[in-house]
Amino acid sequence: MPEKKNAELIPIYIMGKQYMVPPSLTIMTAMEYAGYKLVRGVGCREGFCGACATVYRLPGDYRLYIGLACQTMVQPGMYLAQIPSFPIQRAVYNIEEITPTLATIVRLYPEVLRCLSCGTCSKVCPQNLDVRDFMADIMRGDIASAANKSFDCIMCGLCAMRCPTEQGQYNVAILCRRLYGKYLAPKALHLAERVAEVKAGKYDVELAQMKKKTKDELKELYNKRDIEPE
Repeated sequence: MPEKKNAELIPIYIMGKQYMVPPSLTIMTAMEYAGYKLVRGVGCREGFCGACATVYRLPGDYRLYIGLACQTMVQPGMYLAQIPSFPIQRAVYNIEEITPTLATIVRLYPEVLRCLSCGTCSKVCPQNLDVRDFMADIMRGDIASAANKSFDCIMCGLCAMRCPTEQGQYNVAILCRRLYGKYLAPKALHLAERVAEVKAGKYDVELAQMKKKTKDELKELYNKRDIEPE
């Protein structure tokens, strides 16, 4: 990376220490520019994996902001710290032994009934999900609706960080999606047929040929695949 002149750099504070970085960087790339080797709190770098939740404050502003490090641009005087994981309640269950009911959800996550529907969770969601809405579905026992509305949740934890009633919305939502997928969603008969064909050896020759291909050949094959129309 070409060396930048100080006039082109801005000060930011990472874990309390000042660094001079280019203003065109995201928080994540600024940390790497400053010399941090990111092992935890970094994933897809595209805003989809939810691994890089970050909390920061701006000079002259009392408010505490949160965002994804890979999507948030640095600003002069920004104080920041990364939060690689949230110690939020995560229930342990066997999906084969529970039923798709509100009683199940309340037993595993009794705090859902404390939700105030204040909407602070929706305001911070980087996926623009209406978290308040699917939490309301959950409190009504509408598991199918909650599963569908939370489908794009990346489990970054920003909603939980802001919640005044200390909900773990993303963990409750993934429970709903699991219950929906296991018990409520219409079965994909064509998928069951294809799995049966694979198990019966119908595609053994083709699979053996694919295993011999190089990584580049597999990429080319993937890019040329037939795509179903939307």
